[in-house]
Amino acid sequence: MSDNKQATRASAEPELQRAVPPAVDVFEDASGITLLADMPGVSKDQLELKVDGDALLIEGSVTSRTPEGLEAIYAEVRVPRYRRSFTLSRELDTTRIAANLKDGVLSLRIPKQEHAQPRRISVTAG
Repeated sequence: MSDNKQATRASAEPELQRAVPPAVDVFEDASGITLLADMPGVSKDQLELKVDGDALLIEGSVTSRTPEGLEAIYAEVRVPRYRRSFTLSRELDTTRIAANLKDGVLSLRIPKQEHAQPRRISVTAG
């Protein structure tokens, strides 16, 4: 019987560790892209952003709020862990990413490299 409990516990653990992909909107303009990721309940301290080569990784955890002096012995609310990765174009300048977290929405602005931005060429007559 203890083997079944261990098997049940082991099969339940990966579900607790499974991450939820946040909903993301991506907008592009002439100077770069903006990503808006819905991550309700994630605080700045629980948010991690990484760039490795051309990969962008967004991770965030929600901490469960338990009233002081109490311990949950049974809870149906699942506390999500968000995780999403993107492959970035080489046209983007990953050294100048700006991030802002407000009201559960992560906003990332990733500018294009100078050489990838459109530029106006002046023409002289004569």
